[in-house]
Amino acid sequence: MGRWCRWSSIREAGRGWWRRRPLVSVVRLSGVIGLGGPLRGGLTLLGVAPLLERAFKPSRLAAVALVINSPGGSPVQSALIARRVRQLADERKLPVLAFVEDVAASGGYWLACAADEIYVDENSIVGSVGVISAGFGFSELIARHGIERRVHTSGERKTLLDPFRPETPEDVARLKALQAEIHASFRAMVRDRRGERLKGDDDTLFSGEFWLGRRALELGLVDGVDDIRSRLRARFGAKVRLRPVEEEKGWLSRHVGISAGPERTAEGRAAAAAVGAALAAVEERAWWALYGL
Repeated sequence: MGRWCRWSSIREAGRGWWRRRPLVSVVRLSGVIGLGGPLRGGLTLLGVAPLLERAFKPSRLAAVALVINSPGGSPVQSALIARRVRQLADERKLPVLAFVEDVAASGGYWLACAADEIYVDENSIVGSVGVISAGFGFSELIARHGIERRVHTSGERKTLLDPFRPETPEDVARLKALQAEIHASFRAMVRDRRGERLKGDDDTLFSGEFWLGRRALELGLVDGVDDIRSRLRARFGAKVRLRPVEEEKGWLSRHVGISAGPERTAEGRAAAAAVGAALAAVEERAWWALYGL
């Protein structure tokens, strides 16, 4: 009995020591924001919110770390995810540190700004505080092949940016006005989060240009050049525990990568998933290619 009691005491002491070690939850935010398909999910609040809730949940938590690798995407989803990070951080009164891998550009930098501190590799791509809209025009192509475009609308602006009709100055002006509003929101978010740490002038910082890590540090867009393990050990001690928070997947998603649906056969679902994944991959590839990646 005495031996058992001594062993129980030692075991409990060991558990107490383990629990007292600083704990940091680590959430990976990787990929294009707001885009996705059956086999390739984009970053959305719907998908990320459960991870963030779990990341901030432990009672003994020193901080939350965001590992970001994103070329951007939807400004709406960027804002929603960043806002949720700030809500949880303020509720728990916890610091949030962002660590950029290859790129945090456009919406990816928007996510990084949700953190209290941003760290990068010297070769990370950072910035691109701007708004882009890209597409193709096919009006001359279909005319050359004798194809007639038939569109009937109620509302004279419903065909704005229709790729099968000639672009008009009015359409371009309307698009630029919308982009200006989004850009103003983006700039306000960066100013609010980075504050006096920003060193460049507005024409430089908000031109849509992007920089490598050390130049981004000079401009005040980030707080240091460091990796997650080194920074967290320097901040919280060599015994800091990193707790990865990952998406929980069902058996089918883990082994096949597709979601089952009663309205299709297995072959049909697989074919649809393959097509959707191919289209999503092309779209995502285009986003990464903007930054030479």
